[in-house]
Amino acid sequence: MKAYIFPGQGAQFIGMGQDLYNSSEEARTLFHQANDILGFNIAKVMFEGTAEDLKETKVTQPAIFLHSVILSKVLGDSFQPDMVAGHSLGEFSALVANGTLEFEDGLRLVHKRALAMQEACEINPSTMAAVLGLEDDVVEEVCKSIDGVVVPANYNCPGQLVISGSHKAVEKACEALKEKGAKRALLLPVGGAFHSPLMEPAREELAKAIESTRFNTPKCPIYQNVTTTAVSNPEDIKTNLMKQLTAPVKWTQTMKQMLADGATDFTEVGPGKVLQGLLRKVDRQVNAESISGL
Repeated sequence: MKAYIFPGQGAQFIGMGQDLYNSSEEARTLFHQANDILGFNIAKVMFEGTAEDLKETKVTQPAIFLHSVILSKVLGDSFQPDMVAGHSLGEFSALVANGTLEFEDGLRLVHKRALAMQEACEINPSTMAAVLGLEDDVVEEVCKSIDGVVVPANYNCPGQLVISGSHKAVEKACEALKEKGAKRALLLPVGGAFHSPLMEPAREELAKAIESTRFNTPKCPIYQNVTTTAVSNPEDIKTNLMKQLTAPVKWTQTMKQMLADGATDFTEVGPGKVLQGLLRKVDRQVNAESISGL
């Protein structure tokens, strides 16, 4: 069974998607449509901007979404997923790729998500940290023992978990985790505590937009970040998506579930090869590839 997986924030690079624009009429049409929907020339930022321009949340999220979704569309008949999943932001790409969301609706939701997350970061200055070399349950226990807001946010692969919360609580957790034997517990250069309770203002904003958006019955199941299991019911998909911003991304568990459900070939669609690398930490023998252009 063929599984297609879609990357999240952090996978961006200057020039992303330009080969698609240059070689495909369909890609050009979609990029122009995106410029109109967003109200700025995102294609120009993606192709010619600086790394700083591309790092802005309001640019990064739609840029990664566009690269992944447009690529999945121009692959044409060769894009035949039996199941899909996306890491955080990538879940929106996956939902367009499997037909749950229309392209325009997916992009509008991603744009709304990026702006809402930016606002939430300004309301609650906060951060995230990567923890390497500890079992998940050890990290979970340490987070529970710290005063203040600090929670597991991204279960990326065995031995790699990202925590999220207020500056003070995350810093205290990092110290405690090093004492527990973490190889590393280092703060990440991010604007806020994504996938934590501090994203509640963003979740409320995004939930309103999701509620008013049409969700179709998908062509194949999506394995969602919140549940880790195959979901095909549009209302269930919508509910899980509303929870995503304040809940952890259970990526390790999702990959294990897709493998258990019969996934034999994984293809990462979009910028970078991060997810392919994480997948190999779950199963060294897995058949995986990345596609970032034509």
